[in-house]
Amino acid sequence: MCIAAWVWQAHPQHQLLLLLNRDEFHSRPTKAVGWWGEGSKKILGGRDVLGGGTWMGCTKDGRLAFLTNVLEPDAMPVARTRGDLPLRFLQSNKSPLEVATEVAKEADEYNGFNLVLADLTTNVMVYVSNRPKGQPATIQLVSPGLHVLSNARLDSPWQKAIRLGKNFREHLRKHGDDEVEAKDIVERLMTDTTKADKDRLPNTGCDPNWEHGLSSIFIEVQTDQGLYGTRSTAVLSVNYDGEASLYEKYLESGIWKDHTVHYQIE
Repeated sequence: MCIAAWVWQAHPQHQLLLLLNRDEFHSRPTKAVGWWGEGSKKILGGRDVLGGGTWMGCTKDGRLAFLTNVLEPDAMPVARTRGDLPLRFLQSNKSPLEVATEVAKEADEYNGFNLVLADLTTNVMVYVSNRPKGQPATIQLVSPGLHVLSNARLDSPWQKAIRLGKNFREHLRKHGDDEVEAKDIVERLMTDTTKADKDRLPNTGCDPNWEHGLSSIFIEVQTDQGLYGTRSTAVLSVNYDGEASLYEKYLESGIWKDHTVHYQIE
């Protein structure tokens, strides 16, 4: 499912500070964050081995794309893989708005998604979603400030989104103008297992027990298909001079590991 929170053009040190938990079945094969692809369009991100796509990736020329799924009861079994949506932008030379417009035209070929596309060299960030069902796809520019995206529309007031946004804002306030330390913010904000009150769950049409299991920032739920939950946490920080780092804490063979990749936006 995933949850993301970010500050965009509203911090003294960071042009962008993005936090993202990736939620998936623990048995689904995954590659940790690293560089992959060819030539000038190499992508830094994790990779879904089964589908071949990614939930978040960035490039040295300042492109960024990330994705969350929409929580809904019925999925199309033959839908196109959503992990290809970030790749479409990361591997192109088109603007965020151009790619969002292309995606919107094909929106009904995918299960529910929220997609954020950004060009950090032109300071443009765009949000596109194909939900609610039966309505035209949404495309909107993302304004400067703090945003949270869970498994509904951008900045929807789900309890875990409200909780993460509040805690993120408070963490930034305490640190003032200083740069944010990735490991610290992951442990303080992204490992939160507090679930929503059952009477405040969103009415998605899904089983209420499933909704409740997914209502925390960090997820771990036993299902008939095996363990489902948070597989990795990423923190992408980009300073105004183009200095960038992507920190990832991730599960590998049942063991939590972490690493950081530094790069310069060119």
